[in-house]
Amino acid sequence: MTNWSVYIIQCTDDSLYTGITNNIQRRFSQHLNKQGAKFFRGHTPKRVVYIENSHTRSSASCREAAIKKQSRVEKLSLLTSEINEIESQEWDKAQ
Repeated sequence: MTNWSVYIIQCTDDSLYTGITNNIQRRFSQHLNKQGAKFFRGHTPKRVVYIENSHTRSSASCREAAIKKQSRVEKLSLLTSEINEIESQEWDKAQ
């Protein structure tokens, strides 16, 4: 099934976290509550800034690994690229 997404979250300290999920709202909420990724024990999620949909679990994992290998500058360029499928809504702590 192709219902997996790759996402990037910007934290309050401007760090970027890349992950995968099949439910972005649930996963962002988990990150806000410091569940799951150890990264968020030291960083506070601010908003989702990048979403890439229509992956299988396997392709999402491969894409996540590829993004994690990129430099910060390359990751920031993804945020304004055409492949960013984030909707115009703000994904932040208010959700």
